[in-house]
Amino acid sequence: MRDLFMMFLPNTSEVEISTFLLIGIPGLERVHIWISIPICLMYLVAILGNCTILFVIRSESSLHEPMYYFLSMLALSDLGLSFSSLPTMLRIFLFNIMGISADACIAQEFFIHGFTDMESSVLLIMSFDRLIAIRNPLRYNAILTSTRVVQIGLAFAIKSILLVLPLPFTLKRLRYCNKRLLSHSYCFHQDIMKLACSDNRVNFYYGLFVALCMMSDSVFIAISYVFILKTVLGIASHGERLKALNTCVSHICAVLIFYVPIITLATMHRFGKHKSPLAMILIADAFLLVPPLMNPIVYCVKTRQIRVKVLEKLGLKPK
Repeated sequence: MRDLFMMFLPNTSEVEISTFLLIGIPGLERVHIWISIPICLMYLVAILGNCTILFVIRSESSLHEPMYYFLSMLALSDLGLSFSSLPTMLRIFLFNIMGISADACIAQEFFIHGFTDMESSVLLIMSFDRLIAIRNPLRYNAILTSTRVVQIGLAFAIKSILLVLPLPFTLKRLRYCNKRLLSHSYCFHQDIMKLACSDNRVNFYYGLFVALCMMSDSVFIAISYVFILKTVLGIASHGERLKALNTCVSHICAVLIFYVPIITLATMHRFGKHKSPLAMILIADAFLLVPPLMNPIVYCVKTRQIRVKVLEKLGLKPK
């Protein structure tokens, strides 16, 4: 009779869970409240900086050109990344609240990956924009009309949504038992799927496909700069060469700021056998904090038109 009763008891070794636990910075839990101060400041500067870029471009008719429209798309992607990760990071560092429901975690993962792919796509578009501006300066405005810019932006936004749309559904079909501690301060696809106690091969291969699609953007960006460099080297005047290359500096900085953390993080997740948890957490946090923070600063410093208009809005005399 006892054996028959035990057969109908649930298997306590595989209790399905519905709440995950995020982490802050291991070993520094006591000073999380102090760590939250620079994090809050970084988020505040990132949001104000990107909103300023959007406001200046929208309000100044002289900036209604393809290059600045694409910069607006980059600012929107940065704002999306900031707002996607802001709630959980602030909960952890300010209030020490680690728990997050599985549905909320999967939703956050969708938005983070969606805006990440969107930013990658915008950086690719901006490299093509620089290529056209340097190779065909006289036909630049004829090739990139306002209508065409809007169509390109919408096409890449739809592409980003469709690319990451299967991710939450593939995660939702998995069962999560026993393990519920994630490795970051936010929900990351590879991190969630590793907690599953059911077969996650579909998630692994589709996640790898999404990562390869984003990496292909970096390859096309590199190819664009090969053609840009080839065109610049064909310019006779040394001064004109420097002037042409100077128009690409801001974009090159944005590409490096975005791709270095994401490539490092993806490599450590998939191939790192003796990876440092602290290093992974710091790189993961930098991946979400640094690009939205630095992109407005880089473009304000290196792009004279943006810098002048921002200073004018602040009532300061531009140099």
